[in-house]
Parts: sequence; structure tokens; C-alpha cells
Amino acid sequence: MDTKGIEQMLSVLRSTATQASGNVQESGPANAGGVDFAQVLQNSIDKVNQTQKQADQMAEKLAAGDTSQNLHEVMIALQTASVSFQEMVQVRNKLVTAYQDVMNMQV
Repeated sequence: MDTKGIEQMLSVLRSTATQASGNVQESGPANAGGVDFAQVLQNSIDKVNQTQKQADQMAEKLAAGDTSQNLHEVMIALQTASVSFQEMVQVRNKLVTAYQDVMNMQV
């Protein structure tokens, strides 16, 4: 399972939390090459969607009697899609919690 996108997302969240806590760093040329949070999030969602579509296609082919589909591989693909979706839901839950925490901060 590729966790690069999630690690990037977590690093963005950590830097945002650091800035929100008052330890604001200068945003200059050193931060200009930073990661676009929206793009990382969109790429992660697209990858989960692609994994689910691929697993569904494999399952449909197996159900249709395609002999090139191995039951073992189909089950692994379906489980991988399920785990990646659950992971995405947990990241979403953390983002919502972080948003609610920021909105509840007193200024």
C-alpha cells in the first residue's frame, strides 16, 4: 500500500498545526516548493477510487466466468480496496476533527 500521499498530507497538517499554535515560520523562498494540500488530498482520493474500480472490474470478470481471473487475486484486490477506503475515511475524520478544533479556537 502506498502511503506517500498520506505522509505528505500529515506533514501539511503538522505544519498547519504548528502555524496555528503561534510558531509561525517565515513563508518565503524556502517554503515556496511546499506541497499543495488540496492536490495531495485529490490524488489520494483518486487513487482510492482507482483501486476500488479495478477491484470491482476484477470481481465482475470473475463472476462472468472469465478464466483469466484468479479468485485469490480478486479477493486480495477487494480487500486492498476496502482497507484503502477505510484509511481514507479515517483521514477524513481526522481532518474534520482538526477543522472543528480550529473553528472552536478563541481568537
